[in-house]
Amino acid sequence: MPGGRWRGVGPLLADALDTSLTNLSFTGARMRCLRETQLPQALALSHPPSPTTSDARPDAAVIIAGMNDTLRSDFDPARIREDLAVVVDTLHRAGAVVLVVRFHDHGRVFRLPRALHRALRARIDRLNGVIDSVVVDHGAGCLDLDLLPGSYEVASWSVDRLHPSELGHRRLAAGLAAMLAERGCRVPYPVSTRCSGGVQYGPAAHVAWLVFKGIPWLWRRGRDLVPYAAGIMLRSWLTAEPPAPVLDPALDHR
Repeated sequence: MPGGRWRGVGPLLADALDTSLTNLSFTGARMRCLRETQLPQALALSHPPSPTTSDARPDAAVIIAGMNDTLRSDFDPARIREDLAVVVDTLHRAGAVVLVVRFHDHGRVFRLPRALHRALRARIDRLNGVIDSVVVDHGAGCLDLDLLPGSYEVASWSVDRLHPSELGHRRLAAGLAAMLAERGCRVPYPVSTRCSGGVQYGPAAHVAWLVFKGIPWLWRRGRDLVPYAAGIMLRSWLTAEPPAPVLDPALDHR
C-alpha cells in the first residue's frame, strides 16, 4: 500500500468475515514449520479466554504452504503429506473449518528456463497430489489456484511474478471467503475485486526487479533445482521414444 503499509489476502479475508485475524505465517516457512511451529501457536488460540488472550478458539484456518518445499533439494512428498495431514486433522479436532490451497503452474507466470520450468512443474504436481490426498482423507476444503479465474493473468501478479498483486490478493481472498460461506461461516462483507490503493508498477520497475532481485533469486534457488532439472532432462533423453518411421505413400495400400 502507499506509505509502506501491507495488506494482503489475510486482512481482506478478515474484513469479509468481520472478525479478528491471527497471521502465523513467516517468510521461508516450509511444511514442517507449519507442524512444528505454527500449529502449536494456532492451538494456543483454542484455550479458553484469559487475561492474555481474547480468542476462545480458531473458527477457521487457511493453509497456504508447500511451495517453499518444492524449491529445495530435500523435497520429500511423503514427509510433506505426513506433516500436512497432522496439521489439518489437529485443527479439525480443535473445531476449526480448515481450507488448504492447491497450487497453479508458477512457471507459466514466472518465465523460467524450460528445464527449470519442467522441474518445478513436476514438483508442484507432486505437491498437489499430496494436498489432494490429505483433502480426501481429512475432509478439508480446497481452493485450486489453477482453476481460480485470473490466476494466469499478469494483472494478478506483483512485479516479481511470484506473489499476488492487489487484484491477485483480492481474487484469492474472494475465493476463500466463498468456500468458508459454503461451510457455514458468516461472510457479511463479500470481498470486492475492485482495487483500491495498491501500489502500481510500470515497465521500469519490472526490469529493475528482474536485474536486482529476480536473477539473484533464480540463482539461489537454481542451486537446488538445477541438479533436479538436469536429472529430468537426462531421463527424458534416455527414455525418449524413437521417431516414427516415414512411410512411402506409394507403399500404403490401406
